[in-house]
Amino acid sequence: MNQLAFPTPVAEPLAQVRGEPFHDIPLDLFIPPDALRVFLEAFEGPLDLLLYLIRRQNVDVLDIPMASLTAQYMEYVEAMKVQQLELAAEYLLMAAVLIEIKSRLLLPRPAVLTEDGIEEDPRAALVRRLLEYEQIKAAAFRLDQLPQAERDFQWVEVWLQRTAVIQLPDVHPADLLEAWQYIARRARLNRHHQVSKEGLSVRQRMSELLKRLQRELYTPFVDLFDTAAGVADLVVSFLALLELCKERLVQIAQSEPYQPIYAKLV
Repeated sequence: MNQLAFPTPVAEPLAQVRGEPFHDIPLDLFIPPDALRVFLEAFEGPLDLLLYLIRRQNVDVLDIPMASLTAQYMEYVEAMKVQQLELAAEYLLMAAVLIEIKSRLLLPRPAVLTEDGIEEDPRAALVRRLLEYEQIKAAAFRLDQLPQAERDFQWVEVWLQRTAVIQLPDVHPADLLEAWQYIARRARLNRHHQVSKEGLSVRQRMSELLKRLQRELYTPFVDLFDTAAGVADLVVSFLALLELCKERLVQIAQSEPYQPIYAKLV
C-alpha cells in the first residue's frame, strides 16, 4: 500500500521586522510595565471631573459634601501624577478652590450675607458653575445628536430641469385684423348718439390693461374690450394694447389658426 505524504503546515509568523519573519518571541525582549495603559474615563476639565464624582455618588448638587468630594478629587489628581501625566493648571486651581471651600466650612468665619439678608453658602459659587456647566454639556450633547454632514449623511447634488410653459404661436396679422373687425361690428350694434366729452388717454388705458392682465395667465382678446363703451373707447383700448405689444410688455398669442386669441404679460 502506498502512503500519501501531506505537507507540514507552516505557522504564521508573529511579526515581520524589515521583511524578516519572526516565529518565536525573543528571550531578551523587555516590555516596560507602563507600555500599555487604558483610560476608561476621560474628562474635559476639572468641572467635568467634579460633576462626574457628584453624579457617581448620586449626591444632590445643591448640597455637596465637600470633605468626601475634595478627597476623591485629590485622589484623582494624585493618580494623574503617578501615571506621569502632565497636569493642567485648571486641575490644580480647582484643587485649591476645593480646599479653600472645605476650610471655610470647617473654620468659623464672619457670615457673608446676600442682598436678601440670607447667609451665603461658601459652596454657592461652585454650585452655580457646576449647574451652568451641566446645562452647557447637555446642550452640546443634544447638538451632537443632530444629523451632521459627512458624519450621518452625505451631500448629494441633484440637477433639476424645469420644463418651460408651452407658449402659444405668434398671431398672424390677418387673424388679428379679423378679431378687431369682429369687435368693431359688435360695437356698431351698440352705438348711441349721446354726445359727451371724454378724456381718453392711451397711457392710462395701458396701465388699466396691465392691471387686468395680472389677474390671470391668459386673457381672451375679446374680453379686453368693453363693446358698450363706444367705438372711441375701443380704439383707445386697441391702440393701448398695440403699444404694450410694441414695448414688449404684452404678448398676443393663438394656439392655432381660427382659434381664440389670447393676451398675456411677458
